[in-house]
Amino acid sequence: MTRGGARVAAVGLLTGFGDGLEALPGDAQVAAAGRDIVPIATPAAPGDRFRRATRECVLGVAAVDAALRNAGLSRADVCGSATALVYVTAAAYGASNRAFAGGAASRALHFPYTAPSAVPAEVAIEFGFTGAYVILIGGPTATLEALWHASALVGRGAAARALVVAIETFSECGDLYARGRRLLARPLVEAAACAVLVPAAEAPAWHDSTAGPLDALAQRRAGETLACGPLIALALAADDHGPVTVTGQWRGRRTGLAWRRRLE
Repeated sequence: MTRGGARVAAVGLLTGFGDGLEALPGDAQVAAAGRDIVPIATPAAPGDRFRRATRECVLGVAAVDAALRNAGLSRADVCGSATALVYVTAAAYGASNRAFAGGAASRALHFPYTAPSAVPAEVAIEFGFTGAYVILIGGPTATLEALWHASALVGRGAAARALVVAIETFSECGDLYARGRRLLARPLVEAAACAVLVPAAEAPAWHDSTAGPLDALAQRRAGETLACGPLIALALAADDHGPVTVTGQWRGRRTGLAWRRRLE
C-alpha cells in the first residue's frame, strides 16, 4: 500500500484581538498598548452541558466550529471514528489547576478539569469524535509534532481527516508569567486554533532551520501564542502557492515542517 500524506485544508482561529486572521493587527506590540497579556473574549457556552466547563473547553469548541466553517464541513461530516483529534497546549491547563490548588471554588466542580485531557474530551463529546486521539504538552515544537502525527494518521488511512487543536490562555496565571517575563516574548496573546488536515499525495517533511518569514509574520501580527503559533503561521500561508515551511522553538529546541506544495 502506498503511503500518502495530508494537507492543511483550513484553519479556524480566535485570539485576544478577535476572530479570524482579519482581526490580527499589523503589529501585536503596538495593538497591545503596553499590556503584557491580551485576553480572549470567551464565546457563549454552546449548551447547558458546558456550565461547569472551563473557558478553555468552550474555546476549543469554538475553534473547531470555526475550522469546520472555513473547510466547508458540517458537524455531521466529521462525527464518528473517521476523524482523529490531536490536542496540544503549553499553558491552557494552568488556570484550572491553579483554581483547584487554591481552593477558589468547589473541588467537585474543578477537579475533572485539572487534567490536560479535559479540553479535548469536551471537544470530542461535543462533536462526536470517536477516532484516534492524542494529547501533546509543550510549545510550538509540540504543535509541529502534532501536525506531523495528524498527517501520518491520515496518510496511512487511520483517519479520513484529522483536527489539530491548540489552546493557550494566560490571564489567570498572569502573576506567574510576570515573574518569568524574560522567558517569553510580549505580549502574551490568548488564542485558540484548529487546523483541518485531509488526504494529500505527499506528507510534510521535518525541516531543521532558523525561523522563517512565516514564523516572524505570525509573531509580529499575533504576539506570543505558544502552541498556537504554528497554526497561525499556517493560516497566514493559506494563499501561498509554493512551498510552505513552518518552524517553532521551545526550550532550546527548534524544528519545523515543510510542505512542498501550497496548503490548499
